[in-house]
Amino acid sequence: MKEAGTETPEIVVRSCKHDGRVHRVWPARVARREGSLIVLDAFFAEEVRHALIGTIEAGTLSTEFFWTDRWYSVFRFQAPSGGPFKFYCNINTPPTFESGALTFVDLDVDVLVQPDFSYEVLDEDEFERHAKLYQYPEAYRSNVLRALAEIRHLIEYRQFPFDAD
Repeated sequence: MKEAGTETPEIVVRSCKHDGRVHRVWPARVARREGSLIVLDAFFAEEVRHALIGTIEAGTLSTEFFWTDRWYSVFRFQAPSGGPFKFYCNINTPPTFESGALTFVDLDVDVLVQPDFSYEVLDEDEFERHAKLYQYPEAYRSNVLRALAEIRHLIEYRQFPFDAD
């Protein structure tokens, strides 16, 4: 039984495109906050067939790591069967967190990390197309490259959130 007032707040996560269009929305619960780090828990209510990730079973837990001062987020998927973690890293603008919503601009580039920590950078061509279409600011390119380098380093050296914890 939880003490009164200790409920984990439910929020809405909004992934937007540069032009302001909402791309995806999902509910999540705030698991913890430490400095710029916001950790969310979300569950897939239904099975999702994703072209890049594969099938995500209903009941899969997504532990989501966002930083308000970093240009990426990391999603750790845990299947209901308890199988090994798979990570999906999203390159995005640092999110804002206000009024029960965490909102960010998705910058197209993703990194898919397998349970053995092999990884693949995805959608760089989509970033190039959208950079022209949406006229991304030049700072986006340098921040995307910096974010990719940082994610690679974290994966290769098994640093948080790619560590055993």
